[in-house]
Amino acid sequence: MTMVAILSGAGISTDSGIPDYRGPNGLWRRDPEAERLVTYGPYMADPEVRRRSWLMRRDTPVLTAEPNAAHRAIAAFERTGGHALRVITQNVDGLHQAAGVPDRKVLELHGTVRSVVCTACHARSPMAEALERLAAGEPDPACRACGGILKPATVMFGQRLDPVVLGDAMSVAKAAEVFLAVGTSLQVQPAASLAGIAAEHGARLIIVNAEPTPYDALAAEVVREPIGTALPALLERLR
Repeated sequence: MTMVAILSGAGISTDSGIPDYRGPNGLWRRDPEAERLVTYGPYMADPEVRRRSWLMRRDTPVLTAEPNAAHRAIAAFERTGGHALRVITQNVDGLHQAAGVPDRKVLELHGTVRSVVCTACHARSPMAEALERLAAGEPDPACRACGGILKPATVMFGQRLDPVVLGDAMSVAKAAEVFLAVGTSLQVQPAASLAGIAAEHGARLIIVNAEPTPYDALAAEVVREPIGTALPALLERLR
């Protein structure tokens, strides 16, 4: 059974109406004030930053986005036999799972926007519940269990990636026989290094991205066509 790993970045979700927020040229990096709303230090220290951050979460297109053709193609590929699939994603939108990929087969390097977590007791609850409290007049909803500060269950700027999730991702990259990097600039570390790790351990590296990446020279195949059409065709070939 062939081990296939897919690393997905912001580019896979743009057809779902989600812009690139956190990449090197993402919206947050280009707007220092917006970046403060998703940076751990200011978020924890300033109630006004938290209030504005909750409003931004309320208005984000991420929570209402639907999986696109690329997400659906990966889910369909997962359901076919003859291979083992693992998805490693830099995205926080949950669209791989929404398309039908089992949660146990998805590693979310930057967490998920669909949950919130208490920074004190680490209790988790749905983002939808926090937004309902926001709509009911709580501008900075606190943890109902301990009164601590709530934040989206995403990795903010200034936070480290979960070492367990990153370790699992590295293990997947080392074990992969085919490694696809889809819609990612491969510039944000340590996620980008997974492509190199996979290639070093013998994987056939395939990069599907509109722009050149630092790992193109290691790739057996580089695809520049739009992801929504290129990825379904590529996965059909791999079946």
